[in-house]
Amino acid sequence: MLVAIIPGDGIGGEVIAQARRVLDHYKKRGLPLETWDLDLGADRYLRDGTTYPPEVADRIRGEARAVLLGALGDPRVPGLEHARDILFGMRFGLDLYANVRPVKALHDRLVPLKDRSARDVDLVVFRENTEGIYVGMGGQFKRGTPDEVAINEDVNTRKGVERLIRAGFEHARTHGRKTVHMADKSNAMKHAHELWHRCFFEVAREYPGIAAKHVYVDALCLYLVQDPSPFEVVVTCNLFGDIVTDLGAALQGGLGMAASANVHATDPSRVALFEPVHGSAPPLAGKDVANPIASVLTVGMMLAHLGWPEEEQRLERICTRAIDLRMCTRDVGGELGTRAVGDWIMSEVEAGR
Repeated sequence: MLVAIIPGDGIGGEVIAQARRVLDHYKKRGLPLETWDLDLGADRYLRDGTTYPPEVADRIRGEARAVLLGALGDPRVPGLEHARDILFGMRFGLDLYANVRPVKALHDRLVPLKDRSARDVDLVVFRENTEGIYVGMGGQFKRGTPDEVAINEDVNTRKGVERLIRAGFEHARTHGRKTVHMADKSNAMKHAHELWHRCFFEVAREYPGIAAKHVYVDALCLYLVQDPSPFEVVVTCNLFGDIVTDLGAALQGGLGMAASANVHATDPSRVALFEPVHGSAPPLAGKDVANPIASVLTVGMMLAHLGWPEEEQRLERICTRAIDLRMCTRDVGGELGTRAVGDWIMSEVEAGR
């Protein structure tokens, strides 16, 4: 199974290096994994203008089973041309319509809410990944004048909405979850989000053992910081998913703990994209302070997707022990640097714990 690796920019390369060590361990242990290192990112773009070459896209589509991607973004490329081409080239080009974001706290001290513990923070957000307002349809008229008009179109199709909602219900059924919430603004967006509302309850009828609950997205944000425990699976659109998952990351200890997968949930044999979701954080690059745990948890999601769910569970247990024993970076209560956290995790992985 071919896994393409793009380290990314800023701290991306530092945390992906630790994730790569985990992958290399599994290769040595005999899992049928082959890694393919790609020289893509801001440095390459500044060197020769390359962003996401067609030949790379073709090989990923035709041969790879997964891509491990580090954070993209560099102040030397203010327009983010390389990041947009790489990330959207895979999300849209490979039709990876489901962005799957686990929101799970690994320790009580990581939960910033009064009178709440880690057991209260355990949900998964399914964010629609290929439609919505991020498709870039729109334009500007009379730019730079007092009469300027700027328009972004919010694109929602029955196919796109239904398959994302169904992916959430399928996840709930497979993982023993009893409730799926759908977040929208159908009270204000009466065309686009009426489609979400109607489609949600139509699909829900196919899953009689799972409670289907609707919540407006602004109310969802309020409820999550009051008490996240009633939420198990949340399905929502591209823009709202972007916002809600960052809020969710705060509940689980910060973006350094947040893993993600971008998948074509209808056909899991297709190539999937896995990325820790923190940014490239240029001011922190090269200082050995970035938290690599999200990248390790992301490798766990990849291994589960490729057919080894028990290894995802093992890596999560190891990361939980790292937090519990404070063998972690300062953002989650430890004193170690990026490489030292990677060393400790690898010692646990290699010991078979």
